[in-house]
Amino acid sequence: MKRLRIGVIYGGRSGEHEISIASAAAVVSNLDRDRYEAVPLYIDRDGRWTIADRPPAAASAADVIGRARGDGARSPLRGGREAYLVPYPTQENLIAIDRDRVSGVETGHDQATITGLSLDVVFPVLHGPYGEDGTVQGLLELANVPYVGAGVLASSVGMDKAMMKVLFQTRGLPIVNHVVVRSADWSADRDRIRRALANGLKYPMFVKPANLGSSVGISKVKTQAELDAAMDLAAQFDRRIIVEAAVPHAREIECSVIGNDHPEASIPGEILPSREFYDYEAKYLDESEVRVPAPLSPAQTNEVRRLAVESFLAIDASGMARVDFLLDGKSGRLYVNEINTIPGFTTISMFPKLWMATGLSYSALLDRLIELALERHAAKQQLRTSLT
Repeated sequence: MKRLRIGVIYGGRSGEHEISIASAAAVVSNLDRDRYEAVPLYIDRDGRWTIADRPPAAASAADVIGRARGDGARSPLRGGREAYLVPYPTQENLIAIDRDRVSGVETGHDQATITGLSLDVVFPVLHGPYGEDGTVQGLLELANVPYVGAGVLASSVGMDKAMMKVLFQTRGLPIVNHVVVRSADWSADRDRIRRALANGLKYPMFVKPANLGSSVGISKVKTQAELDAAMDLAAQFDRRIIVEAAVPHAREIECSVIGNDHPEASIPGEILPSREFYDYEAKYLDESEVRVPAPLSPAQTNEVRRLAVESFLAIDASGMARVDFLLDGKSGRLYVNEINTIPGFTTISMFPKLWMATGLSYSALLDRLIELALERHAAKQQLRTSLT
């Protein structure tokens, strides 16, 4: 049986670059070598693509945090061939370029060897902007290559917390009270926005960039004195800021979803953050406690799974997603917090953990996601692209 060539894209131009490398390392190492040939496609921080000369290596949590803060190597994967995905349908959809200086000739030019490769499926393992937000998905659509995960629309909406909440609300899903603030408005009239937030949401509240993940740029604000710094931090990452009312005594519940037209939900899990809330360090450096399955009543478990599927359908997702919930510890009310269309795939990530606990091993999960990518692509090929 011919092995499928899987292009695993990772790295990228976002604050979650290091997390993407860690996720990709787990994906590549767990792909069945009898069924798949992995092609590691690394995007550096400047947006340049290379076919890495070695697969991504798993990093410790401390290394991930250190590189994100600038304490370690900013581009851990050097070398490899330049790579370009061809933005139109063709069999050789990936172009690799080897550049060698012509020996003994001072021409100032490189001698290039160009090779065309055919990718059967692309597995984007990109977190954050320029990867999880529909940009890479649009390129893959132009190339007409099957790919794992959500399409352009769902990826874009899944990345944008403000628009995500609009669709959740339209579908009747329970969400927390929130306000969206443009960073330009915040800079122009801070006093007005301070008053509006205090009157509309009350303290405490969470301040987040509208487009980012892994809890980057998020702050919990307990008093007005803490608001300015939190807003300024979020504004460094996005042109819009979302401010949410805090849920009293919140429990953090997560549920994984896979599928296309008929998605299925895993059993839920619960995160017990090592810090006051599940921030970047609590996710990747500290040892936050994870409970799988989450200690919920049967009715609560069923409701989490139902709402996870509804959230998936609300944004027209496909392939995979992880849906995050907040459970009010006093009232028992459940809120849909957000959906992640490319959830973490590291060895400590909840998405694979929840499926493993539901009965699907990590390798079998990868098999299923590749099958879903091929299934969705085959269905799209049946659609008409002209009137004749």
